[in-house]
Amino acid sequence: MKRMTLNTLFAVALVAAPGTMAQDKPMLAGVDGTFAPHAMPKVGGGVEGFNIDLIMEIGKQLGRKIDIQAAEFSGLIPAMNAGRLDFVGAPTTVTRERAQNLLFTEGYLNTYYQFLVPAGRPDLKTLDDLKGKMISANKGSAYDKWLADNAGKYGFKHESYPTNSDAVQAVMSGRADATLGGNTVSAYAALRNKGKLSLTSLKIDEGLVWAAVFRKDDAKTRNQVDEAIECLKKNGTIAQLHEKWFGVKPEAGAAAVTVFAGYGVPGMPGYEATPHEAKCR
Repeated sequence: MKRMTLNTLFAVALVAAPGTMAQDKPMLAGVDGTFAPHAMPKVGGGVEGFNIDLIMEIGKQLGRKIDIQAAEFSGLIPAMNAGRLDFVGAPTTVTRERAQNLLFTEGYLNTYYQFLVPAGRPDLKTLDDLKGKMISANKGSAYDKWLADNAGKYGFKHESYPTNSDAVQAVMSGRADATLGGNTVSAYAALRNKGKLSLTSLKIDEGLVWAAVFRKDDAKTRNQVDEAIECLKKNGTIAQLHEKWFGVKPEAGAAAVTVFAGYGVPGMPGYEATPHEAKCR
C-alpha cells in the first residue's frame, strides 16, 4: 500500500481495561491522513481530526489499544481485505455496491456531496450548471464514482486525484473548475481558504451515511465496534466531536446522535437485525 511522507505508523495510546479484549494485540485502523478535518497532519507529527478522536474513543469503549495507519484512501480497503488492517476508520460512504462485499457499522455521520469552486466564480445551483466543467475528486471515493456515473448525463469532465487535498488544489491552481467532496470536508476547505474557495449552493443528498468498514468475514469485530459507536452516541461523545471539528451541533435525528437497531446500516446488505444492548463503559 502506497504511503505518503506524513503517513507514518503511530500508536494511539489508550488505557486498556481488564478483560479478554484488553489482552489482545492492538487493532490496526486505516485512515486517509489528508482528509481534513477528519484526519490531517498535526504539528509535531502524526494526524488529528474527527475520525482520529472517534477511533480513540472506540478503543476506550473496547478497552483495547488501537494503532492508526494513514495512507491514500484508494488503498485502504484493499489493505484491509489483504489482512494488513483490521478496519477502515476513514469516513466511508455506505453504498449498496460496497455493502455487497464489505461489512459496515451503523452510520455515525450523515453525508451529502457538495461542490467547491474558486471564490468569485458563479455559483453552481443546479446539476445543469455542471455542463462543460472539469470537476476533480479523490480517487476511489463515492464522489469520484458519482462523477464517473454522471459525467455523460450532465456533460462535464472529471479527473481523479490521489488525495482529497490534491483534488482541492486542482481547483485552486486552475486545473479544475470545481471539486466534489463530502459536506464536512468541503466546508472545512472553504473555511481554511477564505477568499480562495467558495461552497456552492448545489449539493447532492442521497440519504447516505459514513461508517467504519470491516472485512465481509469479520462480523464479530464489526459488531463490537458497532456497539462502541452506539455507546458514544448515547453518552454524547460523537455530538461533542461534531461540534469540536465542524463548528455546529448535530441536528436532532442525525446519525451522530441516533442509535440504530441491529448491527450495520438498515436496508443495506450485511445488516444484522439481531437485538442487543450495548455494554458501555
